[in-house]
Amino acid sequence: MKKTYIVIGILVLLAIWLFSSYNSIVTEQQQYTAQWAQVENQYQRRFDLIPNLEATVKGYMKQETAVFTALAEARTRYAGAATQSEKVEATNQVESSLGRLLVVMENYPVLQSIGAVQNLQVELAGTENRVAVERQKYNDTVKNYNLKVMRIPGSIFAKIFGFAQQPYFEAVSGSNVAPKVNLE
Repeated sequence: MKKTYIVIGILVLLAIWLFSSYNSIVTEQQQYTAQWAQVENQYQRRFDLIPNLEATVKGYMKQETAVFTALAEARTRYAGAATQSEKVEATNQVESSLGRLLVVMENYPVLQSIGAVQNLQVELAGTENRVAVERQKYNDTVKNYNLKVMRIPGSIFAKIFGFAQQPYFEAVSGSNVAPKVNLE
């Protein structure tokens, strides 16, 4: 009878450990999912600001339609993106186009002196900083989740319950090179 209690005790401890490990992985998964949603919130803020910046600048620069077209296409791609990877790719295209727009604006000193353009640039710069912070937080939560899924005993439970490692948000190649705009 004493052995039965010991076996039951061991089984109860094993069950508690199993549930605890599973719940820990689920918690980490929800944290990175919630953090990705926060990244998308900042992207939405950016996408809400871009049309205002475009409209203000377009009024002064009719000849720079290629930059505006690229921005519009990138925003459309993001809106139609179904997966996280497609959204990241579309966001990178927006960043590239936005960089070209900012370079164009720098080449037009009159634009820089317009209050509306200045205010939008400040808002956009703040949004870009928020995006960078949220991406970093996302990568941190993915790191914690991936560690939980990769380490023993989590790796065992991850395989049993179908949890897989998640990708980090990484800069695209060439993003460290400033865009060039030819106004000729």
